[in-house]
Amino acid sequence: MKRSLQVIVTGTYLYRGYEPMESTRQNYENQGRSSYYLSIPLYLILTLLTCGIFNLYWNYRQMEACNGLLKRVEFRFGYWILLTLLTCGIYHIFYQYKMGAAIVEMQRNYNKAVFDSLPVISVIVTVLGLSVVVDCIHQHEINKLVS
Repeated sequence: MKRSLQVIVTGTYLYRGYEPMESTRQNYENQGRSSYYLSIPLYLILTLLTCGIFNLYWNYRQMEACNGLLKRVEFRFGYWILLTLLTCGIYHIFYQYKMGAAIVEMQRNYNKAVFDSLPVISVIVTVLGLSVVVDCIHQHEINKLVS
Protein backbone atom coordinates (compact mmCIF):
# COMPACT_ATOMS: atom_id res chain seq x y z
CA MET A 1 0.00 0.00 0.00
CA LYS A 2 1.38 3.40 -0.96
CA ARG A 3 1.67 6.03 1.69
CA SER A 4 1.00 9.56 0.66
CA LEU A 5 4.10 11.69 0.90
CA GLN A 6 3.90 13.89 3.94
CA VAL A 7 6.46 16.57 4.42
CA ILE A 8 6.58 18.21 7.79
CA VAL A 9 9.23 20.78 8.56
CA THR A 10 10.01 21.26 12.22
CA GLY A 11 13.02 23.28 13.28
CA THR A 12 15.85 22.04 11.14
CA TYR A 13 14.71 18.47 10.64
CA LEU A 14 12.73 17.22 7.67
CA TYR A 15 10.46 14.20 8.04
CA ARG A 16 8.77 12.28 5.24
CA GLY A 17 6.01 9.96 6.26
CA TYR A 18 7.00 8.29 9.50
CA GLU A 19 10.69 7.74 8.80
CA PRO A 20 13.10 10.60 9.58
CA MET A 21 15.62 11.44 6.89
CA GLU A 22 19.33 11.63 7.69
CA SER A 23 20.09 13.99 10.52
CA THR A 24 20.82 17.58 9.64
CA ARG A 25 24.44 17.19 10.67
CA GLN A 26 24.99 14.30 8.24
CA ASN A 27 23.38 16.32 5.45
CA TYR A 28 25.77 19.19 6.14
CA GLU A 29 28.78 16.88 6.12
CA ASN A 30 27.75 15.40 2.77
CA GLN A 31 27.08 18.76 1.14
CA GLY A 32 29.99 20.25 -0.81
CA ARG A 33 31.54 23.42 0.52
CA SER A 34 31.39 25.01 -2.93
CA SER A 35 27.59 25.07 -2.70
CA TYR A 36 27.96 27.75 -0.03
CA TYR A 37 29.56 30.20 -2.47
CA LEU A 38 26.94 32.77 -3.51
CA SER A 39 27.09 35.70 -5.92
CA ILE A 40 26.90 38.83 -3.79
CA PRO A 41 25.93 41.20 -6.66
CA LEU A 42 23.15 38.84 -7.81
CA TYR A 43 21.74 38.34 -4.32
CA LEU A 44 21.97 42.07 -3.57
CA ILE A 45 20.12 42.97 -6.80
CA LEU A 46 17.43 40.35 -6.12
CA THR A 47 17.04 41.67 -2.58
CA LEU A 48 16.62 45.24 -3.84
CA LEU A 49 14.22 44.23 -6.64
CA THR A 50 11.99 42.34 -4.21
CA CYS A 51 12.07 45.12 -1.60
CA GLY A 52 13.94 42.89 0.83
CA ILE A 53 11.86 39.72 0.55
CA PHE A 54 14.67 37.80 -1.19
CA ASN A 55 16.89 38.68 1.78
CA LEU A 56 14.96 36.10 3.82
CA TYR A 57 16.18 33.39 1.44
CA TRP A 58 19.69 34.85 1.48
CA ASN A 59 19.76 34.65 5.29
CA TYR A 60 18.50 31.06 5.08
CA ARG A 61 21.37 30.18 2.74
CA GLN A 62 23.90 31.86 5.04
CA MET A 63 22.53 29.91 8.01
CA GLU A 64 22.86 26.68 6.06
CA ALA A 65 26.43 27.57 5.08
CA CYS A 66 27.43 28.37 8.65
CA ASN A 67 25.80 25.21 10.00
CA GLY A 68 27.59 23.16 7.37
CA LEU A 69 30.99 24.76 7.86
CA LEU A 70 30.72 24.57 11.65
CA LYS A 71 29.49 20.95 11.36
CA ARG A 72 26.77 21.65 13.89
CA VAL A 73 23.36 23.26 13.98
CA GLU A 74 24.02 26.77 15.23
CA PHE A 75 21.29 28.63 13.32
CA ARG A 76 17.65 27.73 12.76
CA PHE A 77 15.75 29.75 10.19
CA GLY A 78 12.33 29.16 11.77
CA TYR A 79 13.48 30.34 15.18
CA TRP A 80 15.24 33.36 13.68
CA ILE A 81 12.22 34.58 11.74
CA LEU A 82 9.80 33.92 14.61
CA LEU A 83 11.93 35.65 17.23
CA THR A 84 12.70 38.54 14.88
CA LEU A 85 8.98 39.11 14.32
CA LEU A 86 8.08 38.72 18.01
CA THR A 87 10.77 41.18 19.12
CA CYS A 88 10.08 43.69 16.32
CA GLY A 89 13.53 43.17 14.84
CA ILE A 90 15.62 43.28 18.02
CA TYR A 91 16.52 39.59 17.79
CA HIS A 92 17.90 40.21 14.29
CA ILE A 93 20.59 42.44 15.80
CA PHE A 94 21.61 39.59 18.12
CA TYR A 95 21.50 37.16 15.19
CA GLN A 96 23.86 39.37 13.16
CA TYR A 97 26.29 39.34 16.11
CA LYS A 98 26.05 35.54 16.38
CA MET A 99 26.57 35.13 12.63
CA GLY A 100 29.66 37.35 12.77
CA ALA A 101 31.03 35.40 15.73
CA ALA A 102 30.37 32.09 13.94
CA ILE A 103 32.24 33.33 10.85
CA VAL A 104 35.20 34.33 13.04
CA GLU A 105 35.14 30.84 14.60
CA MET A 106 35.10 29.23 11.13
CA GLN A 107 38.01 31.42 10.02
CA ARG A 108 40.01 30.14 12.97
CA ASN A 109 38.93 26.52 12.35
CA TYR A 110 39.98 26.67 8.69
CA ASN A 111 43.21 28.62 9.37
CA LYS A 112 42.10 31.64 7.34
CA ALA A 113 42.69 35.32 8.02
CA VAL A 114 40.50 36.26 10.99
CA PHE A 115 38.25 39.34 10.92
CA ASP A 116 38.05 39.73 14.74
CA SER A 117 35.86 42.84 14.74
CA LEU A 118 33.20 41.29 12.47
CA PRO A 119 30.61 40.65 15.25
CA VAL A 120 30.80 44.23 16.55
CA ILE A 121 30.76 45.75 13.06
CA SER A 122 27.75 43.56 12.24
CA VAL A 123 25.81 44.96 15.20
CA ILE A 124 26.75 48.60 14.52
CA VAL A 125 25.85 48.46 10.82
CA THR A 126 22.60 46.58 11.57
CA VAL A 127 21.58 49.18 14.17
CA LEU A 128 22.18 51.85 11.52
CA GLY A 129 19.55 50.09 9.40
CA LEU A 130 21.91 48.59 6.83
CA SER A 131 21.58 44.89 7.59
CA VAL A 132 21.76 44.07 3.87
CA VAL A 133 25.30 45.52 3.93
CA VAL A 134 26.09 43.16 6.81
CA ASP A 135 24.71 40.28 4.75
CA CYS A 136 27.08 41.26 1.93
CA ILE A 137 30.03 41.35 4.35
CA HIS A 138 29.07 37.99 5.86
CA GLN A 139 28.68 36.44 2.42
CA HIS A 140 32.05 37.83 1.34
CA GLU A 141 33.69 36.19 4.35
CA ILE A 142 31.86 32.89 3.73
CA ASN A 143 32.90 33.00 0.07
CA LYS A 144 36.53 33.47 1.12
CA LEU A 145 36.24 30.42 3.36
CA VAL A 146 34.88 28.12 0.67
CA SER A 147 36.93 29.26 -2.31
